[in-house]
Amino acid sequence: MEPDAMIVVASLEQAEALFDAGQLGCPGCPGCPGALRPHGYGRIRRVRSLGEAPVTVRPRRARCPECAATHMLLPAALVLRRADTAQVIGTALASKARGDGPRTIATQLGRPVSTVRRWLRRAREPQADWLQEQGVQHAYRADPDILNRDLVWPTPLGDALNLLAGAALACQQRWDSPLPVWTLIGMFTRGQLLPPPLRT
Repeated sequence: MEPDAMIVVASLEQAEALFDAGQLGCPGCPGCPGALRPHGYGRIRRVRSLGEAPVTVRPRRARCPECAATHMLLPAALVLRRADTAQVIGTALASKARGDGPRTIATQLGRPVSTVRRWLRRAREPQADWLQEQGVQHAYRADPDILNRDLVWPTPLGDALNLLAGAALACQQRWDSPLPVWTLIGMFTRGQLLPPPLRT
């Protein structure tokens, strides 16, 4: 059986609303008139947040009536195959861009140093370059003036995070989006603020 493909949604509540409206299309069937249909749930996940309590998530699964492909719906506040939210990982990456080391970041976030080191290694090029491309694309759509601003952290990772955050803030203001900045960045990066962990 083929594994589920992944679709990033703003929230699971939004996904249910799209199901009800028949507006969640299959990415594998461009132009297909059929909409994805609910197809059960994935396993319950506990994901660490910046607060004390972990976030409990039960991802929704969808199925295409045309091609029979199944899809897992990932809330944009999460990162694909990671045990921490986008906000936690994003905060670590922003601290790195400011010049903090893994031990300092680990202490600030209450995470093992080994975990933070893995995140930072995975955020190097080519991931930083890919994040920068997403930042440029979304900043241009939200507010092209963002691209003319001076960089605060002139590194590939810092540049990428500045652009992504600028695009997220512009979306909040222009379209009155209630989504938090890191959730919007999760949408922009399609749940891949970091690449999935390497399989061992």
